[in-house]
Amino acid sequence: MPLVAAALAVVAVATGACSTAAAQRPAVPRVAHIVLVVFENHERDAVIGSPDAPTFNALASRYGQAVDYRAITHPSFPNYLALISGSTHGMKTDCRHPVACPQTGPTIGAQLTRSGRSWGAYAEGYPKAGSYDPKHVPFLYFRDTAARVHPLSALRPSALPAFAFVTPNRCHDMHDCSVSTGDAWLARFVKPLLRRPSTLVFIVFDEGTSDAGGGGVVPMIVAGSAVRPHSVTTRRVDHYSLLRTMEAALGLAPLGKAGNAVPITGIWDR
Repeated sequence: MPLVAAALAVVAVATGACSTAAAQRPAVPRVAHIVLVVFENHERDAVIGSPDAPTFNALASRYGQAVDYRAITHPSFPNYLALISGSTHGMKTDCRHPVACPQTGPTIGAQLTRSGRSWGAYAEGYPKAGSYDPKHVPFLYFRDTAARVHPLSALRPSALPAFAFVTPNRCHDMHDCSVSTGDAWLARFVKPLLRRPSTLVFIVFDEGTSDAGGGGVVPMIVAGSAVRPHSVTTRRVDHYSLLRTMEAALGLAPLGKAGNAVPITGIWDR
């Protein structure tokens, strides 16, 4: 009996250690690099399952996706603010001129600056007027982050910063052009990123065409080595959830409404 009791005690200790390790395991894996790519104005069912979007569908199938991902509101601009700062800052309209709608407060970019880590926003066509849409580059509206906006050509997959916010032009982001056009752009852009270690690539749309959840049910795909293959989360999540997830993956505290949002879980490979 003493031997049996001792064996049971060992099992109990081992089980307790495993439970403690599981409890201490972070909900979101830490990574060295995050790339966030934002497309425009499509509901999930207009992209996922569409024959015009083979790249989106291949990435969603191979890596991870959220099937009930909600934009926050309409129109575009406040959704972009929510993605980087955890707040819409009371904006209810689009604002195409940063000097007309300056914003204050912390952003994920400012957090990284304070922690001494590299980051940048990369806009296709920037800074040529008419080649990019300022309201799709929310960091331009914050005085302390505007200098971190660069042309997309400056983003090098071989030397990624800790965080890269990527804005295709108004054609490639599907605002003015077809789903197939945006899909072809994504195929070219994402391929070298998938080979980078400790890197997550989040692909999302700013808003949909419905009012579901405030801004529509939009595609959200995440690719990278930390993602469990063929994984799906059915939990309702939104732009604040995505911000919280990215901040957790980079070891940052959640900003604004991201603090009350659930992170994206159930798709990580551990």
